[in-house]
Amino acid sequence: MTGFTTGQRKLMLFSGRAHPTLAEDVARELGVHVVPTTIRDFANGEIYVRYEESVRGADCFLIQSHTGPVNKWIMEQLVMVDALKRASARTVTLITPFYGYARQDKKHMGREPVSARLVADLVRTAGADRILAVDLHTDQIQGFFDGPVDHLFALPTLADHVAARFDPARLTVVSPDAGRVRVADRWCDRLGAPLAIVHKRRDKEVAHQVTVHEVVGEVRGRVCVLVDDMVDTGGTICAAADALFAHGAEDVVVTATHGVLSGPAVDRLKNSRVGEFVFTDTLPDPGALDLDKLTVLSIAPMLAHAIREIFQEGSVTGLFESA
Repeated sequence: MTGFTTGQRKLMLFSGRAHPTLAEDVARELGVHVVPTTIRDFANGEIYVRYEESVRGADCFLIQSHTGPVNKWIMEQLVMVDALKRASARTVTLITPFYGYARQDKKHMGREPVSARLVADLVRTAGADRILAVDLHTDQIQGFFDGPVDHLFALPTLADHVAARFDPARLTVVSPDAGRVRVADRWCDRLGAPLAIVHKRRDKEVAHQVTVHEVVGEVRGRVCVLVDDMVDTGGTICAAADALFAHGAEDVVVTATHGVLSGPAVDRLKNSRVGEFVFTDTLPDPGALDLDKLTVLSIAPMLAHAIREIFQEGSVTGLFESA
């Protein structure tokens, strides 16, 4: 079936073309099918959408992750949301496992945009009633959307994988920069491990240029777990791993929710001394890479749980407060 009902209400699940595999996994967890949808590109690149079933009065959940090409998939989701509202959907919840433009959440210099806010404004204008996202780059993005935002964390999924592989007594949780310390603290609480920090300086005038200065904390002879929200070109995380090995780390495990892996990332990961890279499947690319030290964990159960709670007007808080 393409949806299930509770009383007079009906849940329907939809997917854009950015990451259909994740949508199918979520559908299986929910015991429904993704609603058949016709989506195609016109010759000039414009996007056409039509749903093959009535959505009138339904609570609609639309999954679209902002993978590359980011701008195309953001526009596709806006068109899909507009189509749902014009077809008299009762509510539209937009599920963005990876929220595009999240790193542009504030102005670093004059004459810059705050693009993360712009994306939120576009989503709201298109007609979305609610956003569900996984590991936003910064918590403040929740305040950009004028409506409910459910911010889920992949930390339990990632941390449980690490805990099953290593003796917690040997672990040190490492933040790759000062901005990730709060997240690293949550990891420490869950694993019962000490914290270390890699101090770095980034050249604001040169993209993806990172210089690591020092490691604060005890890492010698330890298995270091580098925790971050995303790995894009791999420059930051590989430089941090090199610094840890230089300070005597026995092994390094890199964990990140989003494996963006742009440009030279794959080569950097292959050539690094890191023992394992652990990502989730918020983006479609990591699992398809020829990288033997890559592990991809599914977030479909977490998303399905959150969808059920939203639909049944339960509590989503328990999903992320435990993190």
